[in-house]
Amino acid sequence: MNQISRDTTAKAGTGPSHPLIASDRVEGTNVYRPTGEKIGHIERIMIDKVSGKAAYAVMNFGGFLGLGEDSYPLPWSVLTYNPTLGGYEVAVTDEQLKGAPKYRSTEGWDDGNRDRDTLIYGYYGVPPYWM
Repeated sequence: MNQISRDTTAKAGTGPSHPLIASDRVEGTNVYRPTGEKIGHIERIMIDKVSGKAAYAVMNFGGFLGLGEDSYPLPWSVLTYNPTLGGYEVAVTDEQLKGAPKYRSTEGWDDGNRDRDTLIYGYYGVPPYWM
């Protein structure tokens, strides 16, 4: 009989005990610059329904107590997990964020808009997940 077990021995900050993570554990994870400065947190992950690939993470940034935050879709490929910080790193400056594709929490988000997705990937200079 094949039994599935859950590894509960990993402690915070010691790194992942396995290469997979549940999406609900990624949501709310902090995002840092390579300097260790916290710049936001992951609000959600957008996954392509057909391919199953993670398209991008939506990072919330700014605001106070969740009010006035902007949401920035970041291609999943620009994020790197840092076990020491217990969060994700992204090399993005304040100036880059100011010009980045974003939306306000009060706006709707048209999921699945390939033109918008192309804009996001082009802005960060990485190949789109669908290629």
